[in-house]
Amino acid sequence: MKSNQVRKPNFLIICSDQQRADTLGCYGNDFTSTPNIDSLAANGVLFERAYCQNPVCTPSRSSFMTGRYPRTTRCRQNGQDIPTDEILFSKILSDNGYACGLSGKLHLAACDPTNTNRLSEKRIDDGFIVFEWAHDSSLRHPANSYHRWLANKGIEYEIKPFEHCKYIDIGMPEEYHLSSFCTEKAIDFIKVASKFDSPWMFMINFFDPHAAFDPPYEYLEKYFPILDSLPLPNYIDGELEEKPSIQKLEHLEATNGRRKYSGKIRSYPAVEMKDLDHRYIKAAYYAMCDLIDKQVGRLLDFLAKSDLLDDTIIIYMSDHGELLGDHGMYYKGPFFYEPCINVPYIFSYPKKMQTGQRIRERIEIMSLAPTILDIAGIPIPSSMQARSIFPALSGKEKYKGSDIYCEYYNSLPWNTPHVQATMVMDDRYKLVVYHNYGEGELYDLFNDPNETKNLWNNLDYMEVKMKLLIKLTNKMAWTVDPLPDRVAAW
Repeated sequence: MKSNQVRKPNFLIICSDQQRADTLGCYGNDFTSTPNIDSLAANGVLFERAYCQNPVCTPSRSSFMTGRYPRTTRCRQNGQDIPTDEILFSKILSDNGYACGLSGKLHLAACDPTNTNRLSEKRIDDGFIVFEWAHDSSLRHPANSYHRWLANKGIEYEIKPFEHCKYIDIGMPEEYHLSSFCTEKAIDFIKVASKFDSPWMFMINFFDPHAAFDPPYEYLEKYFPILDSLPLPNYIDGELEEKPSIQKLEHLEATNGRRKYSGKIRSYPAVEMKDLDHRYIKAAYYAMCDLIDKQVGRLLDFLAKSDLLDDTIIIYMSDHGELLGDHGMYYKGPFFYEPCINVPYIFSYPKKMQTGQRIRERIEIMSLAPTILDIAGIPIPSSMQARSIFPALSGKEKYKGSDIYCEYYNSLPWNTPHVQATMVMDDRYKLVVYHNYGEGELYDLFNDPNETKNLWNNLDYMEVKMKLLIKLTNKMAWTVDPLPDRVAAW
């Protein structure tokens, strides 16, 4: 029987995939329709400059699920399995009385539809008692809970080509979309979990707006009347001349974006695209964001009608961003431009957090794990390198910000030249080093917020470059694993 007191707050964590921060109305987008996520920001705390620790799925997720840097988790690449001794915050919550569930992708281990031994994701002791796993909609296999859900409804999964642009497709209608499936499974879990005394945590991992760009038609068509108004990518002819060679290659050949989705190879070579192509892709990407917002609305309505809203902390975030044609490239990869690493990061819990607060200072999203534990009143293990931001969320302390560190250790191994790259960013400058190419980038974000002018070889910025290189080595030094604990003086 359910008691009248909630001992600890519930958590609803909503994580999209490959969503840049500037796709939301609360982050300044005037084209997308995201009233529900915007309402979370209005009733909570929004971080304007939140950054992932790797611009690729698996290493980023290994980081914010553990509170550790990707290289520390030893899960630096897509296609690697997170080691079994890594401890996720979901496991810690579970050990402390939380009922934990998940729908959608997790992507902390290899998942390869071409490898019969890797058709589903190998799990560690992750703490999830409900695991409605569906990495993406194109993986048609019994391990994919989404396709079992469709089969039970008598529905065939189908993607249709879009006649006006070969780079996008028409996806499943909203009722049968993967995002709708993820939401339905979340609601089913919460209905049952809320009947018991123990608190719950549910994590929804939407695959959208990740490529391939395939929204439902009814969401895409809303952009047809304003198609000509959608801004073209942030790209200036010739800007890549002074930038690292891997970016020139990506502009011409789209090596990182060449993936197999829904049975065919998708590639996004920006150099071949016309203005209309760019706008259709942006429309499809925005439409996928709108669909996610609609699902967030379903969740908020359900929580409100179930009298659970006041006792549930809602977090909205993404694992990394998407270039979307900016700087002459699509998809993701060894690139640390703002669209790749600046992601949504919103906490809403009016009961104990500030409301309507926008924090400008920089933050790393690996802070998620210790913050959740701190809110739940659970000791933060010494293995975590990130620090809790709950004092700032609750208004007890002013958040001061920190230098941002990102890394890329051959994180996308397919069709990609081997790249080892790291980045550091302070309040004004961003520095990137391509360690195996002898190349780099330096941007003055005050004077060049669009990151079009690479100052790496500019002699007037040698002192700035040296200071940033020292900051980079300092940040790299602190990625050393804090474990094992020191237990004696000698």
